Amino acid sequence: MDEYEIGVITTTPLGDTSYLLVSGDEAALVDPQRDCWGLLESCESRGVRIRYVLETHVHNDYVSGALEVRASTGATVAGPARAAYAFDHLPLAEDDEIAVGDVLVRAMETPGHTAEHTSYLVFGDSQLAPKAVFTGGSLLVGSSGRTDLSGADRTEGLARAQYRSLRRLALLPDGTRVLPTHGAGSSCAAGPASADRTTTVGAQRHTNPALAAADEEQFISERLVGLPPYPAYYRHMAPLNRAGPRVLGGPPGIRPLTPDAVARLVEYGALVVDARDRRSFAEAHLPGSLCNELDDGFATLLGQVVPFGTALVLVLPEPVAEAAAEAVTQLLRIGYEDIGGYLDGGIARWLDSGRALGSFRAAGVSDLVLSDPRPRVLDVRFRTEPGTVPGALAIPIDELPGRLAEIPRDREVWTVCGRGRRASLAASLLDRAGIPVTAVVSGGARDLMTEVTERDLMTEMTEGREL
Repeated sequence: MDEYEIGVITTTPLGDTSYLLVSGDEAALVDPQRDCWGLLESCESRGVRIRYVLETHVHNDYVSGALEVRASTGATVAGPARAAYAFDHLPLAEDDEIAVGDVLVRAMETPGHTAEHTSYLVFGDSQLAPKAVFTGGSLLVGSSGRTDLSGADRTEGLARAQYRSLRRLALLPDGTRVLPTHGAGSSCAAGPASADRTTTVGAQRHTNPALAAADEEQFISERLVGLPPYPAYYRHMAPLNRAGPRVLGGPPGIRPLTPDAVARLVEYGALVVDARDRRSFAEAHLPGSLCNELDDGFATLLGQVVPFGTALVLVLPEPVAEAAAEAVTQLLRIGYEDIGGYLDGGIARWLDSGRALGSFRAAGVSDLVLSDPRPRVLDVRFRTEPGTVPGALAIPIDELPGRLAEIPRDREVWTVCGRGRRASLAASLLDRAGIPVTAVVSGGARDLMTEVTERDLMTEMTEGREL
């Protein structure tokens, strides 16, 4: 029987995983999210004391919960010796050790994803070989952590360090559990990661493409090509985590606002973010507001297009209490803290107050294909997504706020993406800028490419032209 247990806590919207290592009545929490309060209550009810918070690296994709844990439990924050944290912490370098109950945790420097990145080996009582390793953003399930988040001038050097770190990790015994922080859905991965959150060294040695490169040069050429874009908010996370984020002390509330209060906040520079479904938004919305459906991608998509630090006001779907809690939690995870409140009574109350509403057309792919003449199309998919919509203007959603001036205003623009989610957000950006727009809210670019090709083929056959 093992003398310890490791709890797996997955934050699906960010594609990240935290871990709770428990031995006896002591625990270490690895790479915690900011909204860790429920976990802390669970530990207290179990009589488990969190002695350490272990950070594998200075996170780029979320605000660390390390200081929240320390403020609540008195735990020691421990992390890479080269992280240069500005707050009190225990720096851990190669082979430094801490004890958690009967378990020994040993630092293993694995630079690559970031310069200071450190993994942690877990040794059970009287065990000569490690039973598990917390790999953070180094060895992932089916992939590895990307190395371009610290700037272009450091990307190749970190990639070479990552190659060496991965090979060190691959030398661990086959049965060693691999417990990465980043996984499927995380923009910190250098390539597609498996939906599995944990694995073993032996399994990865045989299946992980990041370990299959014949040499360092092949690894570099493969790992630096086709990297997906990462949200603009990422560049603010490392400085915030290094300095130490503000301690919240628990889930903050969000206040209901009258239409008058919302109007005042907007006048002072707040941005209204409407979290209702895309069709409801298209039908009626506050002028100048952004359409951003409340789903797992709510905060990360907002972080693509809304400047960090922007004051926000929310319009929420029903049930409002649950929607408010989910929206605020997602926003706090990525550091968007200036949330003035939500519109009490929603769109109906705004209209009852005598204020105007905006609207634009929502359509499907088939409506676009059948339009005559063919309208102007704006494709807001990322550059790494395959295929080209014939005749479309391609501006990725993350670049759109800064490139609105490139869009002609002489006729209506139809926005498309993969499935309608980003097209709706793009349409709201165009609508906010006064550009006439229709959002393709069902179907996407691939459907459009197929239907346009089939339509053109049928036209040529009908007109008797050679193909």
